[in-house]
Amino acid sequence: MQIRVTVNDTTHDSDVEPRTLLVHYVREQLGLTGTNVGCDTSSCGACTLHLNGEAVKSCTVLAVQADGQHVATIESLAVDGVMHPMQTAFMENHGLQCGYCTPGMVMASISLLNENPNPTEQEVRLGLEGNLCRCTGYHNIVKSVLACAGAAAVSGGH
Repeated sequence: MQIRVTVNDTTHDSDVEPRTLLVHYVREQLGLTGTNVGCDTSSCGACTLHLNGEAVKSCTVLAVQADGQHVATIESLAVDGVMHPMQTAFMENHGLQCGYCTPGMVMASISLLNENPNPTEQEVRLGLEGNLCRCTGYHNIVKSVLACAGAAAVSGGH
């Protein structure tokens, strides 16, 4: 099938098999490998990206469902070599260890703050419960999101 998808502000016309998952489309056809394949069952959130501004697990979306839509991957966040405030917060607060879950966690965290710009610690924990990290106790991830929320309230974000 022929699809037209805008990914990271670039429009792509592509031929895809109807069964191709969005995560495989962005990784294999577009070469955007920042979005990770974790479980292929929607359990881990490593493949989280933004579809029309909403965080989605891209292993649950077919590429054909993204036809005519806007997709943003982790690669879209840094602008002119300047990291997104959430990326900076993760770096400064040690919100990552092995880094495998980090792209999906960052994308989910941005979506969380877009919906709730000033969450409590409990709201962050609940908001990220669909994204798994096997390395940390989530403390520094939550700390990173809260730090970004605080910085966004002061600076207006990215």
